Amino acid sequence: MLIENRRWAFFLPNTFTALNMACGFAAILLGFQGEFYKACMFIVLGAVFDSVDGRVARMTNTQSAFGEQFDSLSDLVSFGVSPAIVYYFRFLSDAGRPGMVAAFFFILCGALRLARFNANIDRNKSDYFQGLPIPGGATAVVGMILLSIGLPDIMDHRWLTVSYLLFYAALMISNIPFPSFKKSEWVKKHKRQVLMVIFLMLASLFIYEEVMIPVIITLYVVISLFYFLTHRKRFEGIFEWQEEPETDEK
Repeated sequence: MLIENRRWAFFLPNTFTALNMACGFAAILLGFQGEFYKACMFIVLGAVFDSVDGRVARMTNTQSAFGEQFDSLSDLVSFGVSPAIVYYFRFLSDAGRPGMVAAFFFILCGALRLARFNANIDRNKSDYFQGLPIPGGATAVVGMILLSIGLPDIMDHRWLTVSYLLFYAALMISNIPFPSFKKSEWVKKHKRQVLMVIFLMLASLFIYEEVMIPVIITLYVVISLFYFLTHRKRFEGIFEWQEEPETDEK
């Protein structure tokens, strides 16, 4: 009985990971149909499932190498392929091959970001991400799509939409540190204020998600970039690791 319960415990976090991938697949289908708002909401729902699976794995003590790889593959579908395709059909379908290249570049950078994270998973800083996480890039893409629903004039500025997509793709493969807040001392000291901010953010998202999603991700990126540029010396060498020499055992 104990072994059977243990198997179910391993199954649970992978179920949330599969639901994340399913949301990405649904968003792709909706993007083909021109249902851009619904597609964006499925990507957002996928992000919710993505935030749950890791926590469930830690709570049940069922972390595994299989779960890590499955999570990365799911993230590539939900936060790489899915937002790029939806963005392409929203803004770039009339741009020809350059539009295809721009959408593929986002997918490629997302894949590289995940591969780099997995390769350095034992050395990654828990307080800072190396480059913008792929869910953040997907959120930025979703934000622009939602903003264009409320402000259709954005559709007339193709140079802006292409530059926006390429900018966030480049951020994912950059070495710019983005705070994760996992072990932030400031967060620990100001828990009440942080909870209040989170509540206000959730309330604003519920009231006017078409504007607040792009506003929140833009603030996060702009503040992170500003802090990095004004404290560059502090972050020197933060993502430079010494490779351990291989030793031949005889």
